[in-house]
Amino acid sequence: MSRIASVLLPMPLPEAFDYAEPDGLALEVGDQVAAPLGPRLIRGVVVALREAAGGNRPLKPIAGRLDEPRLPPNTLEFVQWAARYAVDAPGAALGIALRGARAPKPRPVRLVEPTGSLPRRPTPARTRVLEAAASASLAPADLARAAGVSSGVVKALLDEGALSLRLVTAEARFDHPDPTLPGAQLNPSQAAAADALKAMLAEGGFNVALLDGVTGSGKTEVYLEAAAAALAADTTAQVLILLPEIALTQAVIARVAERFGATPGEWHSDVAPPARRRVWEAVATGNCHIVVGARSALFLPFTNLALIVVDEEHDASFKQEEGFIYQARDLAVVRGKIEDAAVVLASATPSLETLRNAEQGRYRWLRLATRHGAATLPDIELVDLRLTPPEPGRWLSPPLVAAMGETWARGEQTLLFLNRRGYAPLVLCKACGEKLTAPDTESWLVEHRYSGRLVCHLTGFSMPKPAACPHCGARDSLVSIGPGVERVEEEARGLFPDARVSVFSSDTVFDAREARRMVEAMADGQIDILVATQAAAKGHNFPKLTLVGVVDADLGLRGGDLRAAERTYQLLAQATGRAGRRDRPGRALLQTYAPEHAVMQALKAQDRDAFTAAELAERDMAGLPPFGRLAAVIVSSLDPGALDAFVRAMAQAAPNADGVEVYGPADAPLGLIRGRRRKRFLVRADRAVDLSAYMATWRARVKPPGSVRLAIDIDPYSFL
Repeated sequence: MSRIASVLLPMPLPEAFDYAEPDGLALEVGDQVAAPLGPRLIRGVVVALREAAGGNRPLKPIAGRLDEPRLPPNTLEFVQWAARYAVDAPGAALGIALRGARAPKPRPVRLVEPTGSLPRRPTPARTRVLEAAASASLAPADLARAAGVSSGVVKALLDEGALSLRLVTAEARFDHPDPTLPGAQLNPSQAAAADALKAMLAEGGFNVALLDGVTGSGKTEVYLEAAAAALAADTTAQVLILLPEIALTQAVIARVAERFGATPGEWHSDVAPPARRRVWEAVATGNCHIVVGARSALFLPFTNLALIVVDEEHDASFKQEEGFIYQARDLAVVRGKIEDAAVVLASATPSLETLRNAEQGRYRWLRLATRHGAATLPDIELVDLRLTPPEPGRWLSPPLVAAMGETWARGEQTLLFLNRRGYAPLVLCKACGEKLTAPDTESWLVEHRYSGRLVCHLTGFSMPKPAACPHCGARDSLVSIGPGVERVEEEARGLFPDARVSVFSSDTVFDAREARRMVEAMADGQIDILVATQAAAKGHNFPKLTLVGVVDADLGLRGGDLRAAERTYQLLAQATGRAGRRDRPGRALLQTYAPEHAVMQALKAQDRDAFTAAELAERDMAGLPPFGRLAAVIVSSLDPGALDAFVRAMAQAAPNADGVEVYGPADAPLGLIRGRRRKRFLVRADRAVDLSAYMATWRARVKPPGSVRLAIDIDPYSFL
């Protein structure tokens, strides 16, 4: 044993562990190995090899190399960069990269083959089976169907030895996409953007472009032409398309398959583990050239990644809030730089960070100012609920109800948008005033009338709706406060009893296939009124949808989130953008108690540039992103005393540095979750400060006791 292998384990450990390389193993960086850790053997990845120096302490030997694809060097570099940036253990990032490798392999398939021996008693049926088996390897049941016989005939031939069974594991391979197939007919604006992206790819090397187009402008068709150029230039090239919502994957997969004549790899949490394994292995071996997936697809072991597309790049769903915390849009740019690949960020409402980079010339800026074909942007009206409120006990105002009636009479569709699941966000006892919350959590229980349960969307706790108040015991005293999509659906059905009404939310659409079914039903005109959360508010094209009603346009403006105005504008612009995407004009009504708010005025005027200029000016004055940097520290414990003592000590340990301000500790807005008390720090830094290094230095100065958990969030999106 002459070499030492540093092995990174997919666990929250601070560094790689050293092991001895057994003689003859001839390891290489990226190999997956079985490494001893205590009494167990753990899958790990070799990240470095060095010659053993004399006098070193004895090291445990690696148990063996796994028969798995090697992780490419760029993937390992990306994993370790992401960990440093997130101020987290590199093993936590590696765990995401190995998620597919650790999934079970697809089960082998039993195929029947002729052995060459003849049956003792030939019959016409047996002869047909032998002829079918000679022409193709089939499973026993398929062979029986092909020969037109019963399964007993096949079994008898197997028993006699005229046929034999062979176990075959399907190769992890996807059909090669054909970039020469004709693409969609592009308008001049689309063609110019596509040509610019092709020229960027032809230059080679790392480049980033913002594809900034209004809703319905045909951004997907443009970036698919860029993908075609990348695949045509190099037959081994790979393309990654990141999407924020699982509900969007099926539609994009269908468009990719139509454009290239091959189904891409699909990667998200709803994909079954064996299928996920197949995608992972095909990517690692260069046998999958296009992947469409959610944020974690960024950690797949690409061998020749040429193009990354981040569709709806502004979407907050690209931020991973638990476990290994990261922003996939930002890491996509980093992965592109490591891979020397092109990156396309596409959106109708780009994030302020991306817009700032485009304004500064760091990103190329390609704009699509008009909708594709004859479609035009919808007219947007503000409904002042102070002047025209809904009837008592209702949530839809008279102007919106009237517009829905006119739309239905024309045989067109309405989308009622409310980004709030369930029937009611709060259940209150009218006898004692108690607000029902989840056990050991300061989170209201949401009533779900479909299931008859009260659910905590934060912890997953649920319980049947009680007949009496759990606090005071009063019967029939619980009342539902506020609307959710189920309550709006109930009202819509009451107003239009003959209309076909459906709800699109994560409670009614459980997986990608169900989402595709709902989208197809809406596109085919089988739904008259669709009540939906943000799951249906972006990326979909419904030809007969001409009216969008936003039930509570003020919802996202509440609270202390620094991005509240930006995110509200983005979400409502996306939602209203569903209307009038074909040849029928569209209209959107926004119900609001604050029509004078800058966000509402910008939406009405459809003046995104004025809104973003004002928002950027405010951020600049405060030194907030994109002009400054933020980090959050979240500390929690079951023991309030231990929590208070630790956060006081942590505050004292904060490094002094120019351009850095530390705020806190303070009680978190959600101060109790699952029995754990929570405190927060907020750190603001100038752009020139290496915030990750600062946070790593601070983290190294403190050692949380066993009862205390500490998490660091670089560039936080949640302030709860």
